[in-house]
Amino acid sequence: MVLKTFVDRRRDLTKEELMEYISFCQLLPGASSTQTLTLIGYKRGGVKLAVVTLLIWLFPACFLMGAFSFIVGNLESLGIQAKILRFIQPMAIGFLAYAAYKAYRISINSPITRVILVVSSVITFLLFKAPWVIPALIVCGGIVTNFSSKRIPAKEIVKPRHIRWTNIWLFAILFIVAGVLSETARKRNWEYRREFNLFENFYRFGSIVFGGGDVLIPLMVDQYVARPTSPTVIKRNPDIIRLEQSELLTGAGIVRAIPGPVFSIASFVGGLATKGEGINRQVVGCVIGSVAIFLPSALLVLFFFPVWQTLRKYVVVYRSLEGINAAVVGIMIAATLYLLKNASLFQFTIDTLLGVLVFVGTFLTLLYSKIPAPVIVLFCLLLGWLV
Repeated sequence: MVLKTFVDRRRDLTKEELMEYISFCQLLPGASSTQTLTLIGYKRGGVKLAVVTLLIWLFPACFLMGAFSFIVGNLESLGIQAKILRFIQPMAIGFLAYAAYKAYRISINSPITRVILVVSSVITFLLFKAPWVIPALIVCGGIVTNFSSKRIPAKEIVKPRHIRWTNIWLFAILFIVAGVLSETARKRNWEYRREFNLFENFYRFGSIVFGGGDVLIPLMVDQYVARPTSPTVIKRNPDIIRLEQSELLTGAGIVRAIPGPVFSIASFVGGLATKGEGINRQVVGCVIGSVAIFLPSALLVLFFFPVWQTLRKYVVVYRSLEGINAAVVGIMIAATLYLLKNASLFQFTIDTLLGVLVFVGTFLTLLYSKIPAPVIVLFCLLLGWLV
């Protein structure tokens, strides 16, 4: 659609420029499709048009997912039968398993990437509740693949060139300030500490997620489902934000049925995290989720692109990305197994057997057919209503 609209019809950029933009955005954490569209707006009209482009692209999905957080959080009071959503959870795990499989086919193509995959999968699964696991594995993956030059040899020497890093400091400063305010709000028990915590969580997610929304969902499961059950975490932070796995996976399924980026699930999660604080604060939670998750993507793509022409010549960037992608695939596999373990799909009841069929059916449908994701979601909703 981007190729037909902006290259063939409007001629805002060439096909070669579009492919370069896509490649560049794949190297950055965050929502790649959102970054690509933002960059097209930036090319046409500078920062102002880029911001307008970003807001128009995000609003429909974030609004719908934010509104859905009110529905999921108040199913009983609205008189809606929760059973219509019961097959959305195994369906969401099926989507994640398919994403892990596709990422495996693309990123795992050498012995070292296979080793990174296995190690990151095992460590993530065993230590899923530890807050340092996922960032540490991503960093280690990027370091390990730089030990060898056989797969990606350096073909040219880059002459030293002055790079202006001033604008990148805004991204880093926001990251640090968000962390400090979140921790201060927790320790001093501020009234609106939950909002500060949410902003830090989502800004961090948007800053470290490589691989799109399918990687974001495991991070959210770790943050809001697994970690709050750790005795150590509970002792240190008894008021930690905690969500039900069923609600989170329901949102992960519904986001497939609406237009726009998968990252808009942050609006849904922000609403769920503040649903007991009143309507106004729940709306604020939705807004915080939407803003904080996409802000790092926008800052990185707008302020990092000017130095891309130089950085892309450094082979260390590509070697690091190889290991990062392998670690991400391992994390996705571990998250799929963790969700399967906690989804009670291995009990011999009619519901669990149907859940297993939905999980396997979703995976096979995505793998062997061209049926759109919204159709799969609607089918699972209908199945839950009828069965």
